[in-house]
Amino acid sequence: MSYNLLKGKKGIIFGALDNKSIAWKIAMRAHEEGAVFTLSNTSVALRFGEINELAQTCNAEVIPADATSVKDLEHVFLRSMEVLGGKIDFVLHSIGMSLNVRKHRPYDDLDYDYFQKTIDISALSFHKMLQVAKKLDAINEWGSVLALSYIAAQRTLVGYNDMADAKALLESISRSFGYIYGREKHIRINTVSQSPTRTTAGSGIKGIDGLLDFTERMSPLGNATAEECADFSIVLFSDLSRKITMQNIYHDGGFSSMAMSQKAMAQYNKCLDEGDNL
Repeated sequence: MSYNLLKGKKGIIFGALDNKSIAWKIAMRAHEEGAVFTLSNTSVALRFGEINELAQTCNAEVIPADATSVKDLEHVFLRSMEVLGGKIDFVLHSIGMSLNVRKHRPYDDLDYDYFQKTIDISALSFHKMLQVAKKLDAINEWGSVLALSYIAAQRTLVGYNDMADAKALLESISRSFGYIYGREKHIRINTVSQSPTRTTAGSGIKGIDGLLDFTERMSPLGNATAEECADFSIVLFSDLSRKITMQNIYHDGGFSSMAMSQKAMAQYNKCLDEGDNL
């Protein structure tokens, strides 16, 4: 169902890859809600993903860019304003990658070159994006910028590795830049801490099935899906959230406020009983 929440709004969506990605779902919902926007991802992602299909569906231009490159980001914002006919109203940062995770390097044996790439791609790219937008005066007053985060920024999760540090920095950038952009331009900046989600990237994480089962048992409302994250993101892009900024908002079915649930305890006790019988 469409509510025309973004009718007349212009945006840029970074990070859509295929129909499993959260950025893809957000783009589809933004289109349904009346927004026009451009799409951006790396040239490699454009070759291996399905973004052209999304672009055709949403009547959006795809602008290849390396989000760690200030020059590329300048091109994205300038080209987007040219294509869309004016300043931007919303921006989505859905970008993250860790070579340490991909190469199965444990946190106490990181490759530091990989670590720097993790930080640059997953967090500093957000600062670069915001700084470029501000210097170009590319975002309208009362615009909304959103980045996708994860609870590993505050809690230790086995296997999330150096991405946890990157997400913590991402959220800090949101607060620090959110104050400046809010004070000067009334532009709001937030992060959404989403439930673990079976995206293309997420599906490759070791132990994802167990993590999804655990968080589902722990969350009173259950895990939030990619589609539900898209719905919530649309609200944060819309004028209904004009006074929400500098926030990390948990969109996780209540998981972040839980210590132990009845379902999780029952499963734990069951495992103990089975272990006693071995």
